[in-house]
Amino acid sequence: MASVGDFFRRSLRRSGRRGQKEDPQAAESNPSQGSQGKAGDCSSVFYSAGQFFFEYLVVVSLKKMPDGHYEPKISYQFPKRENLLKGQKEEEERLLQAIPLFCFPDGNNWAPVAEFTSETFSFVLTNVDGSRKIGYCRRLLPAGRGTRLPEVFCIISCLGCFGLFSKILDEVEKRRQISMAVIYPFMQGLRESPFPAPGKTVTIKSFIPESGTELIKLTRPVDAHLEHVEFQALLQRLSPQLILHIFASAVLERRLIFLAEELSVLSQCIHAVAALLYPFTWAHTYIPVVPECLLDTVCCPTPFMVGIQMRHLERVLDQPMEEALLVDLCKGKILQAGRVLQRSVALQVGDEEEILPAKLQNEVLTSLNRHNSNNNVQTSEQVNALVSEAFVQFFVRIVGHYASHIKWGKNGQGTFQERAFCKAVASKTNRKFVKKFVKTNMFSLFIEEAEKSRIPQEAYFQQKIAEYHEQKKHRRDS
Repeated sequence: MASVGDFFRRSLRRSGRRGQKEDPQAAESNPSQGSQGKAGDCSSVFYSAGQFFFEYLVVVSLKKMPDGHYEPKISYQFPKRENLLKGQKEEEERLLQAIPLFCFPDGNNWAPVAEFTSETFSFVLTNVDGSRKIGYCRRLLPAGRGTRLPEVFCIISCLGCFGLFSKILDEVEKRRQISMAVIYPFMQGLRESPFPAPGKTVTIKSFIPESGTELIKLTRPVDAHLEHVEFQALLQRLSPQLILHIFASAVLERRLIFLAEELSVLSQCIHAVAALLYPFTWAHTYIPVVPECLLDTVCCPTPFMVGIQMRHLERVLDQPMEEALLVDLCKGKILQAGRVLQRSVALQVGDEEEILPAKLQNEVLTSLNRHNSNNNVQTSEQVNALVSEAFVQFFVRIVGHYASHIKWGKNGQGTFQERAFCKAVASKTNRKFVKKFVKTNMFSLFIEEAEKSRIPQEAYFQQKIAEYHEQKKHRRDS
């Protein structure tokens, strides 16, 4: 267990600072930290059409140990991997050791039950090279009589599309209630099918005893940058004011701890917060459901975004951690600093409402409040579009002029002119924020990619920048 713990505690600290070389020791300590999705990432690596849907399907079961407690263990793996090089084999073994911790992050205090409501959640494992694999999980009670233990079906994939994989897990659960034997041909058919392009559908043929051959259609959302997020989960638990408060902390890469009991609530809400940062990517420790054995992650001195089950709150507060923002997703509030200060730990920075420029802050709030008062907005796609648009417009207004401040050399390499970029911001309050934001890893990583090619990255963001400039031009002309 110690080696697995070490494997996770090495946090993701991609340097991203222009003009600085990455510390070799830091590069070696780059992680495998977990949970739901590469935050806000919509890179071609994560969303390329034509890839395999998944790398593994594993079943994690609870095994009774000699001392009476239960430990999660992998009881089934498809497909088996062979002919791996030594380094690949070691990395795979670490991956397979880590998966059970995140399938049962609650700890070892389990007992057989007669009833159990199945739940869906996800996590992410980050490799030493910074690449990430998502684990899509369905925890359920196998068909049978009497008391029995829940098990987790976990699909490991490098593709981020929660809605699509949730539907796949629906099919897995339906087959599990019949027999494990009918899961294999379905997953084999899925593995042989290419991941569809945005808006396209792939059809999987699957035979089920007594039902015959079924055609299962899996359609990928048209808007790829929103296919791994569900903003409705966040809006149901937090007010627009609190969401903006949390966004302000995240955008300056501070420490955030989210609290809830349900794994699905933690994973959905934290991924939604990270997705608010689009087109930027949270590049630090990101664990929407922290396993009980890794609660000391909150002592990390670097930025993090983590989720803790509410039952562990007292243990978390007893940790010698630095300043962090605690978000109670059960009651929809930020935990007050006073309660925590009694334990000599200052957890709330307290300036979140002053971080964002007031005018832009009000515009985002107006958009979010429009959702609350608009009864016509019902589908998750509509909610996602509305919320995403509010925050994308914030970044368009703040940094949408970045491309005009990249100086291109004859060798095709770009150099970002940071000082000129900041000076170009007319509003003093906006400029004050921009001067802080350009020092974050997420901005540095974004600019590093922009400096590599004249072809703009993040097509959706570029589209919104173009629309904004066109609107400004139209207003001037009229």
